[in-house]
Amino acid sequence: MPTNKPTAKKKPQVTATPERRKELLATAAEVFAAQGYNATTVRKIADAAGMLAGSLYYHFDSKESMLDEILSAFLTELWEGYDTVLAAGLGPRETIEALVTESFREIDRHRAAVAIYQKESRTLSAQPRFHYLSDSQQKFEKAWLGTLERGVAAKVFRADLDVRLTYRFVRDTVWVAASWYRPGGQHSPEEIARQYLSMVLDGIALRT
Repeated sequence: MPTNKPTAKKKPQVTATPERRKELLATAAEVFAAQGYNATTVRKIADAAGMLAGSLYYHFDSKESMLDEILSAFLTELWEGYDTVLAAGLGPRETIEALVTESFREIDRHRAAVAIYQKESRTLSAQPRFHYLSDSQQKFEKAWLGTLERGVAAKVFRADLDVRLTYRFVRDTVWVAASWYRPGGQHSPEEIARQYLSMVLDGIALRT
């Protein structure tokens, strides 16, 4: 004999609009950058977003998912820009100039994500979900070292240049700017890149 038991109602699925999702990820990125991944809880992100922790779970299943989306979006955009530069057939010096400029544009667009990447990538890359961070770092190193080596071979850069040391210097000098740069400041990303390049290239360009 059939029974007429009331069926349990499912919780309504709340889907964030693309704009709201972007806002939540931007908030999470700022909290991660300021407090570090391990010290950040879903509650802290929710507090910063002005919502209950339980409500945040309607949009993201974990803080790991939020961090993954933040970093993967940043790196996807970074490599779109870098790949365009590397495929343009520019000379070594022009390639360095374009890569540095593109880097500062990324800092302008994803300052918090860059700061997280700088602080957390070494630890995170040991986790299977974030192994793409190691892959990206290897690709990044190959692009820069290859360009510097090409410049030495073409006698655009000094023959005695230690390309690996130069790469580390330029990389760290550029990306550490995420710790102090604020969008909408006195200088545009392009102007900061120009100033950095004038200091760096005067040291590595071939003296005539």
